Parts: sequence; C-alpha cells; structure tokens
Amino acid sequence: MSNNKPLIEWQEDNLSVGITNMDDTHREFIDIVNRLGLATDDQFPALFNTLLEHTQQHFQRENIAMEKSGFPPKFIHRNEHLRVLDELKQLAGTIENGNINTARSFVCHYLPEWFPIHAATMDRALAYHLKASGTAID
Repeated sequence: MSNNKPLIEWQEDNLSVGITNMDDTHREFIDIVNRLGLATDDQFPALFNTLLEHTQQHFQRENIAMEKSGFPPKFIHRNEHLRVLDELKQLAGTIENGNINTARSFVCHYLPEWFPIHAATMDRALAYHLKASGTAID
C-alpha cells in the first residue's frame, strides 16, 4: 500500500452488528488487514498467518452460533466462510513459495470490498437472529 490510509475503516453505522463480541472480532480482523496493507515484504508472511488463524477462529465461532441457534441460511453463510478460508489457505501456500504479490493484492483489493458487504449483510442477519433467539456467541 502506498499511503497510510486504512484499507478498511470501522464505521459503526455500516459495520456494527450490535453484538459486542462479534463487533470486537470484526474490529480485530480490520486491524490485521490494515496492518497487512502497511507491512513490508519481510513482515507480510507472519502477519498473513495471523490473519488466517484469526479468520479461522472468527468463522468457527460464527459457525457454532449458527448451528446452536438454528440459523435458517446457515449453509449459505458457512459456505461463504469456507470459500474465503480456502482462498486464504491457498494464498498462504503461494507466500510459502515466495509469491507475496498475489496475497498482497487479495488483502489490499479483495478484502476491503468483500468484508464490509459480508458484515453488513450476512453477519448482521446472523446477529439479528442470535438476538431474537437469545443465543450467545462465544
């Protein structure tokens, strides 16, 4: 990234889902993505692994909550999680093979487009369902 502008900016009105621990997890995700946008080539691989680990845990918590609460479109939401995780895992492999540019492009161009839409639609619908059903997310 050529400037210090964040790749994703937290905007309460657009990104908050109204459940504190989901919002906190989303803020952590945004922070890692923004740090990756500023990372040097030497810093990028380890920080990308941090993103992968964080995202795996993040999605696992949401998947468990969907299962426990009987969230009707859980298969659609879970498949979106699987798709993004698969891309992150493939990119981790390209980084191990010395190709940082493909992963950097994904982080700097795809994630800033995808995440706000995912949070504002799929995650907000999940949060509404969790609140309505009285299901907590860990």
